[in-house]
Amino acid sequence: MLPLPGPLVGARFVERPNRFVLVCRVDGRPDGAPPERVHMADPGRLRELLLPDVELRVRPADRPGRATDWSAVLVRTPEDDGWVSIDTTLPNRLIRRALEADALAEFYGWRLERAEWPHQGSRFDFLLQGVDDPERRLVVEVKSVSLVEDGVALFPDAVTARGARHVEELAEIAARPGWEAAVLFVLQREGAREIRAAAELDPTFAERLAAARRAGVRVLGRRCRVSEEGVTLGDPVPVE
Repeated sequence: MLPLPGPLVGARFVERPNRFVLVCRVDGRPDGAPPERVHMADPGRLRELLLPDVELRVRPADRPGRATDWSAVLVRTPEDDGWVSIDTTLPNRLIRRALEADALAEFYGWRLERAEWPHQGSRFDFLLQGVDDPERRLVVEVKSVSLVEDGVALFPDAVTARGARHVEELAEIAARPGWEAAVLFVLQREGAREIRAAAELDPTFAERLAAARRAGVRVLGRRCRVSEEGVTLGDPVPVE
């Protein structure tokens, strides 16, 4: 389990004035206190999650003098049956820990060489090196998934030019001798039987992901079990 840094405090959603700020009523504030601004690490739309008065968990800011005093961590599902992680930095931390522990069967035979690997103006999440053949390299890009409709997880939930560029560049990397590439979708909630590219929301991303797969890029999925205590990496999820 990857523990969630805390302490976590209850809050209720009021509005979202921009992609990176929520306005929430935070528990424990004095009666009549105005709602507070909360930093939002996930720039996705999240319209199916950020509903009026929905319950959240927030934590105090970890840097004094920051523009917002709180950071959003979790939100309740619309069905009120569990939590969804809305911290897009969390999947990378979770996957890094799993790679370091050699706990991902998808990447047996590889070891972590470095995180945040720079390449042609982009940065990819992880660069792996072959255990038996140190000349081999595998580039892994992690994508956080939180949108679920009718049991299907969808990525992205808004147009992502950056994501489309990443998968196109991964296809180019996979074509190089001795190099491989993978996209790993991390589902930050339960309740989905598969992951799909959201072609209706972002046809360009869907087309480039399909082309990358045809070019040899591995397209993988994993689910998470999310609680107020932490997040645990779950079983593989098929990606259509």
